[in-house]
Amino acid sequence: MLKYIVKRFVQMIVVLFVVSILVFMLTNFIGDPVDMLVPENATMEQVESARARLGLDKPLPVQYAIFLKDVLHGNFGKSYTYGKPAMGLILERMPATMELVAIAALLVLVIAIPLGVYAGAYPKRASSKIIMSGSILGISLPSFWVGMMMIYIFAVTLGKLPASGRGGTVDVLGVNLSIFAPGGIRFIILPAITLAITNVATTLRLTRSGILENMRQDYIKFARAKGVSSRTLLFGHALKNALIPVVTIFGMDLGNMIAFTTITETIFAWPGMGKLLIDAINKSDRPIIVAYLMAAACMFVVLNFVVDLLYTLIDPRIELR
Repeated sequence: MLKYIVKRFVQMIVVLFVVSILVFMLTNFIGDPVDMLVPENATMEQVESARARLGLDKPLPVQYAIFLKDVLHGNFGKSYTYGKPAMGLILERMPATMELVAIAALLVLVIAIPLGVYAGAYPKRASSKIIMSGSILGISLPSFWVGMMMIYIFAVTLGKLPASGRGGTVDVLGVNLSIFAPGGIRFIILPAITLAITNVATTLRLTRSGILENMRQDYIKFARAKGVSSRTLLFGHALKNALIPVVTIFGMDLGNMIAFTTITETIFAWPGMGKLLIDAINKSDRPIIVAYLMAAACMFVVLNFVVDLLYTLIDPRIELR
């Protein structure tokens, strides 16, 4: 196990190094940040001075070396818009995003897996066919359209839920959370459902496929012939084996939800990292964009590592190499 952990740690370092190169190159194509820092009537001398102050007058390899050194020290520079450290702004918005993702992930688990198990165990029932039709609809609908329909139905037409914002927050162990604040749950319902709906559909279908495949295996047939109950076969054997690919996809979906909450947060004006990223892109605020992308990459590699470790908990026969 220790050998595997060391190996994965080295792989994570290599991945993050490659990501840093890609992030550096991509951010050089999003616009000139100097345009944001100097007035429209600035002279050429002022423009060149600002460019030199940011180090943009140096060759790209030198710029990357400086960039990498700063990243290793946790210094992503100051936001051009807010005048604050970029990573500090990301960390400031992170609780809102993580809270939204946590509720959405909980919805995925409590809805998708039970429905997927049911649809896999009883594939010929009308209710199972309705569930699968609903999953196709969930995969097909764009999240921005779902979000707008949620706002129109529940906020505008019915007036039951707020259309935007996060509401009040309370301090929980040094983290500001809205779900524990009075009325806070009302603000998170619509964005959480919007964020979760596609992942519910994919996880449901994958769970169903896993159950169907495992219930057809010979070991299930032999166990049934020996008198093992259908409930034990389903939950004690088939589900355990079916969960391995589900955990893989759920880990990837969780990373996607964290990194790509931008659409949901923008639609519902949820003050998280995603909305901060969209605002930064609109203003060519390079330090925030870089800090966000590197933070998202770190989350992805850590989540993939955790998913690999979960395999051994689900099935101890799996040996990590």
